[in-house]
Amino acid sequence: MELAGWIILSLLCLFLMVASVTPKLLKLDAAVRPLNDLGFEKRWVFPIGLLEAVITIFIFVPQTAVIGGVLMMGLLGGAIASQLRVNAPLFSHTLFGVYLGIWMWLGIWLRDPNVFYLMLAYN
Repeated sequence: MELAGWIILSLLCLFLMVASVTPKLLKLDAAVRPLNDLGFEKRWVFPIGLLEAVITIFIFVPQTAVIGGVLMMGLLGGAIASQLRVNAPLFSHTLFGVYLGIWMWLGIWLRDPNVFYLMLAYN
């Protein structure tokens, strides 16, 4: 189970760093145009990318995975809200943050089952 968690989180973090963080940090048109369509100015592209990179690193490090997961859910929630605001397609755009969140928590839980029991303790 732990190996599966590492694989899931590695693939997720690699995907986020390559497909989301890098274009934002380099201010590529592939990142600037979609954010402009969502109502963000170009000056916000780099800070959003930097925030995403830091949170992604938090998720990958076992000692900070839970706080990284909570922070990433906040970031993904903002992305979902932004997509809802512009009436983006539901399953491909708006719910993409939900899909990423599910995979992230699955990876964190598989890597450390104590996280699952920690979540149950607060219910």
